[in-house]
Amino acid sequence: MNRIARSTNPALSKEMFRTASRTQTRAEVMTIDGTVNKTLLMFGLVILGAFYTWRLFFNAATMEAGASAVMPWLIGGAIGGFILALVTIFKRTWANITAPLYAVLEGLFLGGLSAILEAQFSGIVIQAVGLTFGTMFALLAAYKTGAIKVTKKFRMGVIAATGGVALLYFVSIMLQLFGVNFTIFQSSPLGIGISVVIVIIAALNLVLDFDFIYQGSQAGAPKYMEWYAAFGLMITLIWLYIEILRLLSLIAGRE
Repeated sequence: MNRIARSTNPALSKEMFRTASRTQTRAEVMTIDGTVNKTLLMFGLVILGAFYTWRLFFNAATMEAGASAVMPWLIGGAIGGFILALVTIFKRTWANITAPLYAVLEGLFLGGLSAILEAQFSGIVIQAVGLTFGTMFALLAAYKTGAIKVTKKFRMGVIAATGGVALLYFVSIMLQLFGVNFTIFQSSPLGIGISVVIVIIAALNLVLDFDFIYQGSQAGAPKYMEWYAAFGLMITLIWLYIEILRLLSLIAGRE
């Protein structure tokens, strides 16, 4: 079996592919084309969910009414998506059901969030979408041509940086729960700089995900892993979109 690279994405772990491939009869195995098709389907489901909350917001009479209308869907989508993400990670064989549901719920969340920010900063959403897809395709091209090689040092550097971001978020949330004002994301040079760094780290995780999906297909993982791999890639893409949206809102807030 080919050695499988690690990924910082908790949904795409090295041992997960090893365990799955050991029990596979190879009658049906994971392929890159199959993973791409399922990723595209999940994109469509995200858009479907986002369209609902986006339209709900802008069909309201006022911005306040729109925010009130989408807030239950936004919160429900975020919490529901998080729960389904955990279920999918621990029950990989359910991914063909839980991954599409996760995409719809995340779409509800992203649509509401995007609509609220679009109302405040006109044009921000199309910029965020364009930058997210542009970054994805640019990094995919760089990976396929060998311009970016997933070496051990590269992998460990991204893993360490992603862990640092997670720790930063955790500390920020804990301090705010105890009433300590520790807002790291502000429309200031420091806040924008931190946001830029996080966007770069999120983008580099895509490279690890591309490499991991390739290695998984080479290892002969079972067919259901196509859904699971698509789900893992969507986690990173959604994170990247949210971070780009945050960065653009911070920049717009200074104008």
